[in-house]
Amino acid sequence: MGTETEWRRRTLGGSGTDVGALGFGCWAIGGEWSTPDGSPLGWGEVDDDESVAAVRRAVDLGVTFFDTADVYGSGHSERVLGRALAGRRDEVVVATKWGNLFDERTRTMDGADRSPEYARRALVASLRRLGTDRIDLYQLHLGDTPLAEAAELRDACEEFVAEGLIRSYGWSTDDPERAALFAAGEHCAAVQHACNVLEDAPGMLDLSEEQGLISVIRSPLAMGLLAGTRGRGPRADAGDIRSTPPAWLSWFEAGGMPSEHWVKRVEAVREVLTADGRTLAQGALGWLWARSGRTVPIPGFRTVAQAEENAAALTHGPLRHGQMEEIAGLLA
Repeated sequence: MGTETEWRRRTLGGSGTDVGALGFGCWAIGGEWSTPDGSPLGWGEVDDDESVAAVRRAVDLGVTFFDTADVYGSGHSERVLGRALAGRRDEVVVATKWGNLFDERTRTMDGADRSPEYARRALVASLRRLGTDRIDLYQLHLGDTPLAEAAELRDACEEFVAEGLIRSYGWSTDDPERAALFAAGEHCAAVQHACNVLEDAPGMLDLSEEQGLISVIRSPLAMGLLAGTRGRGPRADAGDIRSTPPAWLSWFEAGGMPSEHWVKRVEAVREVLTADGRTLAQGALGWLWARSGRTVPIPGFRTVAQAEENAAALTHGPLRHGQMEEIAGLLA
């Protein structure tokens, strides 16, 4: 029985905080926001009451880790998450990020600030929006920050820990060298990076293993491609970042249609991922758990139904070794 449930637990580094193997990403529930020229950065319109209900349902189903950022919805995601967790804060682990500049009134993002002084101001603002007295995991959101500046921010995070404002910290970056710099800090507990069955991240996963970090996995479902909601289906709506994808979003083409190249790769592994009664999304999450015992994927959600489907992946658990080998062969 112990081994059956042991895979579901992770520990956030030196903080000693336990989290489940599945987290929820709160980018989508921030609603619509954009660049100053109007390019969408959110996932379209949302219903805040539905978002709150979805978060609460996830907690009921055993999800204990929620990841957001101050910039999501220009502060709105943090406010909605804080509302949803009111009265249940001690049951969960809350992660947020800082570094991007935004205007809550116009719901736009414009620029960045890498100074330790801004990190403190951003932290105080996030605590207020979330309605909490501490952040469990505070993450630098600027993946390309120069190492010298990042070292100053790591030291600032250690000060925040000493003051009781945060319990641990990490960096959202896909660069192992940068993640290793933060990992040298006593209370660095995690690195957030992209990884999914379509695009593995062996360098980042190896670093997490070597440094004793948790890999918080963003884009675990390739922004919908592995959720069964896209495939060859309808294009993304206006107001959805996938409708006018930025350069880094290779899974979608202009106009919001999934890239044919990636659709073919999804179809190649669909049968294996949906074996044993799994949905496509549940299979993709099972792949990540089988890939490394340090992964905490954070799929997005906007509805109670999505929350229930993602949480149900925990009942299926990691893919079997033979399934992992089969997928590797299909994608080779």
